[in-house]
Amino acid sequence: MEIGPLVRKSGIDLVIANGENAAGGNGITREVADELFASGIDVLTMGNHVWDKKEILSFIDEEIRILRPVNYPAGTPGVGHTVYRTRSNRKVGVANASGRVFMADLDCPFRAMDRVVQESRQYTPVLIVDFHAEATSEKIALGWYLDGKASAVLCTHTHVQTSDERILPGGTAYISDVGMTGPRDSVIGVKAETVIERFLTQMPKSFQVASGPYQFNGVLVTLDQTSGKAVKIERIQKLETE
Repeated sequence: MEIGPLVRKSGIDLVIANGENAAGGNGITREVADELFASGIDVLTMGNHVWDKKEILSFIDEEIRILRPVNYPAGTPGVGHTVYRTRSNRKVGVANASGRVFMADLDCPFRAMDRVVQESRQYTPVLIVDFHAEATSEKIALGWYLDGKASAVLCTHTHVQTSDERILPGGTAYISDVGMTGPRDSVIGVKAETVIERFLTQMPKSFQVASGPYQFNGVLVTLDQTSGKAVKIERIQKLETE
């Protein structure tokens, strides 16, 4: 799906997408990243598959539009948060963090976000967070932890869009999972028969991206630029055919 028409129709000022599965289901390459940026995406966040394509190490330090989880240890290539200029020349902070429940034991995402909030507020009251995590309990906890500190906590990783979008009392937009852009008739993007065979046999099996009609999931968040608080959050669900 082309992002341009949606941007123009809805007056979107900044497009953020999670790209950690963009290169055939795992990781990202320079070619794929360039294609996504050309489609209208402004910022790419990552997650636990950030290093799956080793070539990312050759460009992540120079490509400021790609964020890896901020709670990787000091010295890890790339950055986990920065401030961007939107189409209307407004400043917006964006951060990427990774959960630890059922995932890699990185630094504490809660304490890492304390530092991000403090640094980001020097430049703008607007801060959008992609929290890439498995457990809904951890996602919801970070949403409440950042309520009133971040403009939005938009979670990713499970590929299944949740219907719990809301604005928390302190003005933070929240959703437990933004969802997936990819083949609809699949198991979170992978050919169903392959995944079923793996569950039945418990044997390793190479995953392949499914084909057919694809879904486009996302959220549209409206923010007050002065206060940084969320005004509205809407889910996007579209089905496209090949």
